[in-house]
Amino acid sequence: MPDASFVGTALAPSAPYLVGREKIKEFALAVGEGASVCSDVDAARAAGHPDVVAPPTFAVTFTMPLIEGFLRDPAFGWDYSRMVHGDQSIVLHRPIHGGDELVTVIHVEDLSTRAGSHMLTLRCEVTAVDGTAVATTKALLVTGS
Repeated sequence: MPDASFVGTALAPSAPYLVGREKIKEFALAVGEGASVCSDVDAARAAGHPDVVAPPTFAVTFTMPLIEGFLRDPAFGWDYSRMVHGDQSIVLHRPIHGGDELVTVIHVEDLSTRAGSHMLTLRCEVTAVDGTAVATTKALLVTGS
């Protein structure tokens, strides 16, 4: 059984994640995003951006490894081997750009059990190193008991 005492807590902020241009280009290619602002610095700047623009779902590339680290912590007691992804949402407060340095704080929002399945909601608040809000993600994760 996962430890319900984690509900309502926030984990320590992550180390800054430096968003690389090549990572954005690779991710855009992988998800079929062909907009030139995702691969061409000049096109991004012409559109008013400081650097290439990440597709909206890019945040999963650095938030999901942090979430996995938390879920694999024996102190939490989550059965990662039986987990499925139930739902995901991403709200961008501003676009993610190449060169951004981003910090993530994971919030354990909810944990419930129904019909032998544990359902966990985690919210990630992503900010620039100066504290400016960049994105909010939510993930609903489910595992058997």
